[in-house]
Amino acid sequence: VTENTLRKHPYILAKEDGIRHWRDLMGPTKVFRARYTSPTSLRAQFGLTDTRNTTHGSDSPESARREICFFFPDFHVEEWMDKDEPLFRSGRILYDLQKQIHTVSAPS
Repeated sequence: VTENTLRKHPYILAKEDGIRHWRDLMGPTKVFRARYTSPTSLRAQFGLTDTRNTTHGSDSPESARREICFFFPDFHVEEWMDKDEPLFRSGRILYDLQKQIHTVSAPS
């Protein structure tokens, strides 16, 4: 891995109960606690210090909305929930590995 591949980018992760799942993957905020209590977590494996703990995740739906608005000012949560979220739930959104984008499949 080169430094050029270690970029800092915000992402929106959408999943049922996603905040809890992501926080479980991240592990405790304190790196040394993470290494002891959650050794397979991202922070335990890759965190350097408590202030350089590799990841961030919203702690509530309210925080998530606020942070999404900050990092993605053109993204509208309600519009996504109304238009796109049902397509993901129905399995119509597919990931094109070659193009590295999500596409909508034709209805069956």
